Amino acid sequence: MALYGWGDVQLGRIPLRETFTVGESGGDARGLDLEGQESYPPLTRAQVVARHDGINALVAGQVIPLTFTDKPERSGYYKVKSATSTYSEHLNERVTADWKVALERVGSDAETDLQSRLTGAVRLNDFSLTGERWHAPPIGHYGYYTGSANPTTMTRTGEDGAITVYRGVPASVSPRWGCAPTAYLVGRVKATTTGGQEVYGVDVPLAATGWALSNGLVNVTASASATLDVQAYTGGAWRSKLWNVSVAGSASSITSWDGATLLRNDPEMGILRLTKGLNPGRATLDLTLRRGSRFVEGYLQTGTSATLAAYRSTLETNTSFAASGYVTATGNDADSNRFAVGSARTFTAHANGGVIKSSATAMDFWAGVAAGGGSAVSGDAATDLRNMYIACLPEAVYGVRR
Repeated sequence: MALYGWGDVQLGRIPLRETFTVGESGGDARGLDLEGQESYPPLTRAQVVARHDGINALVAGQVIPLTFTDKPERSGYYKVKSATSTYSEHLNERVTADWKVALERVGSDAETDLQSRLTGAVRLNDFSLTGERWHAPPIGHYGYYTGSANPTTMTRTGEDGAITVYRGVPASVSPRWGCAPTAYLVGRVKATTTGGQEVYGVDVPLAATGWALSNGLVNVTASASATLDVQAYTGGAWRSKLWNVSVAGSASSITSWDGATLLRNDPEMGILRLTKGLNPGRATLDLTLRRGSRFVEGYLQTGTSATLAAYRSTLETNTSFAASGYVTATGNDADSNRFAVGSARTFTAHANGGVIKSSATAMDFWAGVAAGGGSAVSGDAATDLRNMYIACLPEAVYGVRR
């Protein structure tokens, strides 16, 4: 419940104060217009700024869930027509964001299918792999439909609860599924900045330090003693593993970043770009996280040829299957997991456990854990993660009438 007894409006991922009035229109399409104000106090300044930026980051044509506390009959899925917010700051006194959004109703969850368009081809790879097409809708979805051929399922339990992962999704099919608007965000990918404030769009400031990218199963952050802290949620807690990323082989890893920006920030997928000056030149690292995934995907680039690497910051006894596209720990760690890392292209196994590529300007990789180690269930073993990485397909979600 919002402060001072106001109801809440949840506009996509943006929490807003519910106002007394909504303007609706009929005709060719059913429209809904909302306007209101967010302010500090009672919110924090960071919260007001985030909501202002989030409103202005809404994309025309985007389908989003909308829920109301006091007007539940208006809850449903809507298409964004326009969005504006006016920001005012009275120094050391108050901050306001006066916002307006115009929406077009798609329908309630009872009359709306969410269609996941899984486009593109499997990753080009040097190991003659076809990969495994997979997909993970929100926790709480129902009625997953792929036509006459059904995929298999597995369950992964993360911080947000148990999420269903569909394996072997038929090719040339766009799965359809239903979901209550109140459940759509559970299990989402989310990006946060300093202070843990969630970032609601892509055209918003993001701290070069203090950021995190999470899907409830994997949480990726910067590390004070390595390049990345890739945490896995297993056994009811977050388990940390530190990774180095380098454009100088094992000689020197990147320990800080000069800039961070979001390339994509949707519930089903987030892409974070990190930039490091090399004096001269620069390196960029794109980190991708998908809903339901057990691993983070990385793409490291430099302007000139170098020895690129992604590897465990401390030696962990490992077994190389580089000829098959991955490296994994030989035995279970204290949390009963085994790290797993790999690439779609030919690489050399790093001694610590990782991938290294000489005389290159780009290197793809993935890093995560085989949850359960030597007793990992089908779908969580290192080879399964490799196959899922090869067949990670871009996803775009649309609302269609049933």
